[in-house]
Amino acid sequence: MVKIRRAIISVSDKMGVAAFAKGLSQRGVQILSTGGTARLLRDSEVSCMDVSEYTGFPEMLDGRVKTLHPKVHGGILGMRDNEKHVAKMKEYDIEPIDLIAINLYPFEKTVADPKCSIEDAIEQIDIGGPAMIRSAAKNHKFVTVIVDPADYYRVLEEMDENDGGVSDSLRYELCVKAYTRTAQYDTAISNWLKARMK
Repeated sequence: MVKIRRAIISVSDKMGVAAFAKGLSQRGVQILSTGGTARLLRDSEVSCMDVSEYTGFPEMLDGRVKTLHPKVHGGILGMRDNEKHVAKMKEYDIEPIDLIAINLYPFEKTVADPKCSIEDAIEQIDIGGPAMIRSAAKNHKFVTVIVDPADYYRVLEEMDENDGGVSDSLRYELCVKAYTRTAQYDTAISNWLKARMK
């Protein structure tokens, strides 16, 4: 069981996230965050580091590029029991990231408005979020992935029961939930764009 020491929190739906981040911080977890989520956490007196500070690379292109960086995805995808992975992470100063709490840009809500333009819809297609979710779910042996605020307290409870770790069974359950969510999201995007083909 992997003890959670470092987490990325970056959410569009901010329900319950400040309390969750506070709970993680109280349990000794370093929190990395982005944009509006980082501002909310700081306003809630939760210490966090901007992902751009962690990577040494600024957010750019109107926020389209924030988390697509080897220090993020290497930290998520690195296998802690693989000597070559561990050595490469050390070589490039990549710290393990043990928990990802992400929900996606509100594409479905945006396109529910009949006046939604294709330009507005395109801007609500999340790229970094699904990439991190899929990376974390792929490496669920070591990484806990949360896409639903309803799971925040389940994770905190397990951490308390397991000396800061999350059980294999819950990590697997959350992995399945994560892939289900990204599949739903991509289906919604595909269906909406397909309906506008000429």
